[in-house]
Amino acid sequence: MPDDVSAQPLTHYPADSPRSVKGLRAIALFEAGKGLLVLFVGLGLLSLVHKNVQALAEEVVHHFHLNPAHHYPRVLIDACTHINDSRLRWFALGAVAYSVIRFVEAYGLWLVRSWAEWFAIVSGGLYLPVEIYELVRHPSLVKAVVLIVNAAIVAYLIFVRWDLRRSSRKG
Repeated sequence: MPDDVSAQPLTHYPADSPRSVKGLRAIALFEAGKGLLVLFVGLGLLSLVHKNVQALAEEVVHHFHLNPAHHYPRVLIDACTHINDSRLRWFALGAVAYSVIRFVEAYGLWLVRSWAEWFAIVSGGLYLPVEIYELVRHPSLVKAVVLIVNAAIVAYLIFVRWDLRRSSRKG
């Protein structure tokens, strides 16, 4: 009788390559974390349905002692004047859809699936030009960190795919 299937490794990597698995699982946790964060934001948006969002925004601005005449508090209050229940529901639905995509990607990366690696390379790579443009247009430390982290993840995943291909040609 063959070995128990559940005892078979879930990876397509050689047993002497635990670093790749650990790195992929770290990225999986990061992606799952992003999914959770956006899911909570979506649920928060749903909790605002049937509420006066503009009044809530003004209350937040006053609570944090921000000047409503300054740029960012004004942008927040102005944006909230155009929010209605339908838009809140659509934003929440978009947040749930994004979360599902992140959770599926995290699941695939955790199980070290090549489709998830390719998906993460493409989805992360799509953000890079936008992040570079935004950093050049309006430089900030946060934008620089986001770009560096995203570029590092994409570069690592490309390296893992390249290393796997190289090692499979040798063996």
